[in-house]
Amino acid sequence: MICMPETLPDDPVLLKQLLAQMVSARELDQGKIIQLQEQNALLIQRLFGRKSEQSVDADSPQLAMFNEAESLAEAAATDVADEAEEVVAPIKRRGKRKPLPAQLPRTEFLHELPEHALTCACGCRKHAIGEETSEQLEIVPMQIRVLKHIRKVYGCRGCEAAPVTADKPAQLIEKSLASASVLAMLLTAKYVDGLPLHRFENVLARHGIDLSRQTLARWVIQCGEQLQPLMNLLHDRLLESPVVHCDETRVQVLKEPGRDPTTHSWMWVRAGGPAEQPVVLFDYSSSRAQEIPLRLLEGYRGYLMTDDYAGYNAVAAQAGIERLACWAHARRKFVEAQKVQPKGKTGRADVALNLINKLYGIERELKDADDNQRLIGRQQHSEAILAQLKNWLDKTQPQVTAHNALGKAVNYLASNWRRLVRYTEGGHLPIDNNRAENAIRPFVIGRKNWLFSDTPKGATASAQIYSLIETAKANGQEPYAWLRHVLERLPTANSVEDYEALLPWNCTPALPR
Repeated sequence: MICMPETLPDDPVLLKQLLAQMVSARELDQGKIIQLQEQNALLIQRLFGRKSEQSVDADSPQLAMFNEAESLAEAAATDVADEAEEVVAPIKRRGKRKPLPAQLPRTEFLHELPEHALTCACGCRKHAIGEETSEQLEIVPMQIRVLKHIRKVYGCRGCEAAPVTADKPAQLIEKSLASASVLAMLLTAKYVDGLPLHRFENVLARHGIDLSRQTLARWVIQCGEQLQPLMNLLHDRLLESPVVHCDETRVQVLKEPGRDPTTHSWMWVRAGGPAEQPVVLFDYSSSRAQEIPLRLLEGYRGYLMTDDYAGYNAVAAQAGIERLACWAHARRKFVEAQKVQPKGKTGRADVALNLINKLYGIERELKDADDNQRLIGRQQHSEAILAQLKNWLDKTQPQVTAHNALGKAVNYLASNWRRLVRYTEGGHLPIDNNRAENAIRPFVIGRKNWLFSDTPKGATASAQIYSLIETAKANGQEPYAWLRHVLERLPTANSVEDYEALLPWNCTPALPR
């Protein structure tokens, strides 16, 4: 900040320069103040406001979590009041209840009238003319039992030949207490339900089973090592995809050699594969450097969808790789700019959001179209809107400062424009990177529960198992049933064909009963 001198210079040129410096400094100070005010408003919004970019009403699940009992009680009271006033205004009928799954086992209870009620008022005996059926859901607590393997030992009385012991089925982890069902439940609890190992340890303890979390952690790592052949097959399938989505998120590893426990490591995700055989792969790395995507995508040729992180620049510069940019990220910048606008006023961010929302509206209309129809639709409708947005961008960019939220959104859009519009080159190309962000979301949710990995081996095992579970879910498999199916058959697999048969799109495991 420049202060006013005690005496002004007599030279008009020097006086003009001094005044220009003072005006520039004042504008800089005002720009800094505006920037800090916007940052403060966005911070308050992120801490206390709605997390979704879309509008959320008072009945949303996020808000209802905090007053679930009260809201349900109020709903019940409203129902009673409606019933009391039924003569005046009949209550609104609720939607039809979905039937319970047909594959669930059923136990039937037959209810008869008591003997004294079977005699009619006229003296005749009543007979059954029909029946009414209703169903209730019952949950049986986790059942734990012991599988006892008895191996007969045979010897010969006629000679001194060595005794022979009968074989038992091959186990995934030999000489371990863990059967395939236990391992499948352990992996499902941790990587699907986000249950930390110490909580699963407590669950087993309530049933009288004493297993330390160290033992459970060792089982997780051993499962990851045994499942590596499936990971290799999924990796090969991913590289055959015409489009690969990439993203990365932080993970903390406590016992990483040569690094402070508070240092962030990274979990990378790649999503791709054909529509009927989607693949999701996680990879752990202590670094976020460009060498990581170079290694993960070695040999890949096709379209690469990412955010604007510079770590992907090296891999995108390789021959045969065409980089796409994410419209969801661009839209998010304008949503932040909209949040710091004066309340009740429409600004430039609203203009950009309106046009971007139109692009997404076209994508929703083309959701069920084939690739050729989607390409034609984009050429007929999306390209015209993109032209409008580009004209608005060219006029607006010189008029905004780079330091506030709107300026950052405009500059982000301008610097990524060439990659953002490339999705109109083909009907199979995505408009955003939501596929990768949706794939990484279960990991982020789980991380809020287990917080960190203890060792690099544990983080690597987590990456392997998240890969298999998320790929199984993407292919419509129930995680526990598929994991149990795989873990039971993995010990006897000894060829590529055997491992191929275990991939989620090649097997139909029975659902758990």
